[in-house]
Amino acid sequence: MSQGRPTLADVASAAGVSVSTASLAFSGAGPIAPETRERVHEAARRLGYAGPNPLGRSLRSGRSGIVAVVIGDQLRRSFRDPVSVQVLDGLVSTLGPLGLGVLLVPAHTTTDGVAELDPLLEAAPMDAAVLIWGAREEDGVLAALQRRGVPVVVGEGPELPGVAVVGVEDRIGTAELARHLLELGHTRFGLVTLPLSHPRRTEVATPERLARPEWAPARHRLQGLADAGVEPVMIVETAGSLVEEGRAAGRLLLDVPEPPTAVLAQSDLLAAGVLLAARELGLRVPEDVSVAGFDGLDLPWMAPDVLTTVAQPLGAKGEAIGRAVEQVLAGELPATVRMPVSLRVGTTTGPPRS
Repeated sequence: MSQGRPTLADVASAAGVSVSTASLAFSGAGPIAPETRERVHEAARRLGYAGPNPLGRSLRSGRSGIVAVVIGDQLRRSFRDPVSVQVLDGLVSTLGPLGLGVLLVPAHTTTDGVAELDPLLEAAPMDAAVLIWGAREEDGVLAALQRRGVPVVVGEGPELPGVAVVGVEDRIGTAELARHLLELGHTRFGLVTLPLSHPRRTEVATPERLARPEWAPARHRLQGLADAGVEPVMIVETAGSLVEEGRAAGRLLLDVPEPPTAVLAQSDLLAAGVLLAARELGLRVPEDVSVAGFDGLDLPWMAPDVLTTVAQPLGAKGEAIGRAVEQVLAGELPATVRMPVSLRVGTTTGPPRS
């Protein structure tokens, strides 16, 4: 046996086979008897051989074994959102058995206040890329990946040529939620949105930004309100799906002479922030104001309140994205997937005060 760590040649010698046969036993490619494969693996276990060098394997196969997940927001903000974490968990659990790892890549880097495409998008080894929070044609990320010939799966977004899309029926779910509040008797609605475009901000939304929302989930959920015939009396845009952003938006909506009787938020964390703002202002939920969200998160710290929300299948969505990655790596273009959502009525919505 060679000095230092055992090599593939050591394993082949211990198993009584050629080096090429031992290599086939690890790669899974080519004809090899099951008994021979097991004999090679047993020799590897006995010698403490962990497997072929991954760099060499990637050079031989032409694959890196890496799927880039492009983060459109700051990492510290994305990973405080359970929606992001649950979708990623479903994605990773599907890619792992395929022998694929994940590389998190920021969409942009900012230098002296100027946002530019992150160099990793142009240079990092990757077999496929996932734009898990949507594609914006304006930001250049999708174009950069397509120039490299990298197959792309988009977590939310419009149907684009050559791009696989996995989303949820958030437009339909938002319309159903709005109709629930209409049936309760509400006519004065406030709305808290996800970011509409860059730069991200938390303030009363301007007509210009509302006219062309770049982020697909925000756009779909605005369309759902319109489908239900709801025109909010005030709309506040937020910089991200965080409780503190919802709280700030809630203060803007509710600390006014004639506040809305119902507030719809485009995420559960934003809705939770609105609920906190209502409590701070001495408003009862749902007696003085109804609050509803979107996502279906488990938020036990809100007890005794149980948020009315539209539940989306977060883990299953991540798994569906993973299956789409498998298909694009096989040279296929999967059909667009729109996963169903469901209204879940809690304690935070009720008839408006008389």
